[in-house]
Amino acid sequence: MSRRGAVQRKVPCLFVTEVKEEPSAKRERQPFKVLATETLNEKALEADIYNAIPTEKVDGTCCYVTTYKGQPYLWARLDRRPNKQAEKRFKRFLYSVEDCKEFIWNVEEDFKPVPDTWIPAKEIEFSNGNPLPDENGHMPGWVPVEKNSKQYCWHSSVVNYEAEMALVLKHHADPGLLEIRPVSLSELLEQTLELIGTNINANPYGLGSKKQPIHLLVPHGAFEIKNPPTLKQSDIVSWFEGCCEGKVEGIVWHCRDGCLIKLHRHHLGLCWPLAETYLNSQPVVISFNRNDYDCDFGPKSLFHQFSKLDGQRFDRLKDIKFDD
Repeated sequence: MSRRGAVQRKVPCLFVTEVKEEPSAKRERQPFKVLATETLNEKALEADIYNAIPTEKVDGTCCYVTTYKGQPYLWARLDRRPNKQAEKRFKRFLYSVEDCKEFIWNVEEDFKPVPDTWIPAKEIEFSNGNPLPDENGHMPGWVPVEKNSKQYCWHSSVVNYEAEMALVLKHHADPGLLEIRPVSLSELLEQTLELIGTNINANPYGLGSKKQPIHLLVPHGAFEIKNPPTLKQSDIVSWFEGCCEGKVEGIVWHCRDGCLIKLHRHHLGLCWPLAETYLNSQPVVISFNRNDYDCDFGPKSLFHQFSKLDGQRFDRLKDIKFDD
């Protein structure tokens, strides 16, 4: 397939990192951890990090909006990964101090199959017409989220292809207020977003419940950090630990040249998730007048449930509940 998806390359860390062994009961699964040093990453300096825009790193699963079947569609992240035999060869290569040759992949035989609709992410390198894996041995890519998909049911719950809309969480025009409203998928074309909610990443924001799951899309870069710390490790640690706005998974800096630079709490040895987060403690208003849309939303759909809450305001994002 010749199409190429949105950029989903590995985002460099703000600081130079070092790998430390992590002796634990889970050693085989996670034999090491990556920790930040106090030295700023050269890539961050080259991207003019001091003039970048810091935003909240939202904890969810990455999505992408592009065309499929002639209309805007939501796409789920799906990395093409090596099969067991190839992965063993790759790990032996990584842990070998004697083999200094660059690892050579057989792209046609070493990787698990993916759906025919799969497209690779942009900026993946190609050789002889085949996408090449990144330094982790993965090929980042995307698959379209079909209506009523069982595998991607939480993705499909936030889109309505008949109305060509998605349920999006963003800032409201009023400062300090969040807003949930339907957004035209055409407005989101070629953007990446984060899907958050009840059944995503153990639900760090406390949204919904098993009986009434709630999922939402958050455009990347939607939540700019208004009072960021300086780019000094001690100041960033103090900000994460002592500031209300610092109760986030991490920071992503959006640089003028389009480069992204990130810092996760784990890079500093700090815990995540937290019992209370900055995002789930903010007030939110629902803006969804169903009379504006010529579409019959199913009675069990998120669109129907949110339309019944049109105009309602909740003191905290995690307080949203639907009537039984």
